[in-house]
Amino acid sequence: MRAYAVEAHPSLLVGYFGQWSIDNDPPYYLKQLVTNGSAARLDQLNYSQASVAGGRCSIANPKADLQTFYHRKNSVNATADTPDAPFRGYFHQLKELKRRYPHLKILISLEGAATGFAADAQPEDRRAFVTSCVDIFLRGHFAPGITEPGIFDGIDVDWEYPQQQDADNFRQLLQEFRRQMDAVHPGFRLSIAVGPSPRMEPGTDFAVIASLVDQVGVMNYDYNGPWSSTTGFLAPLYPDPRRQSGSIEGSITAYETAGVPRQKLLMGLPFYGYEWTGVNAADHGLFQTGHGVEGDRPYRYIRSLVRPSSAYRDPQTREPWLFDGMNFWTYDDATSVSYKASYAAQHHLGGVMIWELSEDTAQGELLRAADCALRHRAVSCRCSQCNPSIQNRIKSP
Repeated sequence: MRAYAVEAHPSLLVGYFGQWSIDNDPPYYLKQLVTNGSAARLDQLNYSQASVAGGRCSIANPKADLQTFYHRKNSVNATADTPDAPFRGYFHQLKELKRRYPHLKILISLEGAATGFAADAQPEDRRAFVTSCVDIFLRGHFAPGITEPGIFDGIDVDWEYPQQQDADNFRQLLQEFRRQMDAVHPGFRLSIAVGPSPRMEPGTDFAVIASLVDQVGVMNYDYNGPWSSTTGFLAPLYPDPRRQSGSIEGSITAYETAGVPRQKLLMGLPFYGYEWTGVNAADHGLFQTGHGVEGDRPYRYIRSLVRPSSAYRDPQTREPWLFDGMNFWTYDDATSVSYKASYAAQHHLGGVMIWELSEDTAQGELLRAADCALRHRAVSCRCSQCNPSIQNRIKSP
């Protein structure tokens, strides 16, 4: 069995970009990654998402991906689409993004129901399913009359999550992806997204899986959230002795123990946060009972809530939180992102994986912090562009 390794690189900066960003208010365009400098910093962009259903891959949102008309102001190359152009939408913008940043690798993220993946991985359907994914996204047969190869440099498989009965089919599915992708171009990247613990995918032989893929992206977030009646940290780097809820360090160690080389592990970074209301005031709301608010909010919104009187930081985990006497927020900021990215670089991980780019500030504050820490392996960057003033407005309890 052939072993696959990521390209030589100190640590990769990988970010997901959600196709639904076009429906944000206001819409988020790929051009914003250009204007705020994020595109130049990224090594890899995982475009989310492709649809997985009915035994094949397909375009998840043809309007967003292929049909939306772009004007000069919102297009990557500052050129408006011509009215009769058959190729438009995010996919055309991705092509222009790669033209402008040749170093940038772009992967298509396959996402769907676990039952859909389980059905598609069955022996009788596996080959045809993989063929459809490769044909559409790697060969570029997007639609009748639209063939644009070369936009995507690989495939990210986000099956959440294969269970014991799926383990063998999961392995063989990745083998089939590897075989067909290599037949088209041996340099294509194959990655998978996994949960915070290997136990979430029982029966999976991660040592074998790691020999098939280039990257294992660990979703190091949602260790705590509004589904719990007690507040806590969304993504703590280190375990907190006051509460046994897992940590990024524990997750990374578990995957290494399971057989994944650290140079293939991507540490997940959340660019969003969660809120609780009606929180007990003890310890500034940390690890107190409250009512979780359904859904997450982007960092760009949470940042607007930060006030010196309500912002705190845990000295052990470096995690920030907000508490105004009633409402509690857990999230990552530039300081905690820098700390985690520096950890990833110093421990020689494959890099970091961001969910997701449109949730950052308009200036790309969190991405700047991650980039600076990865490149310099420093907990705190000294360059002015990577050291936002908000870092100095948060106090330890």
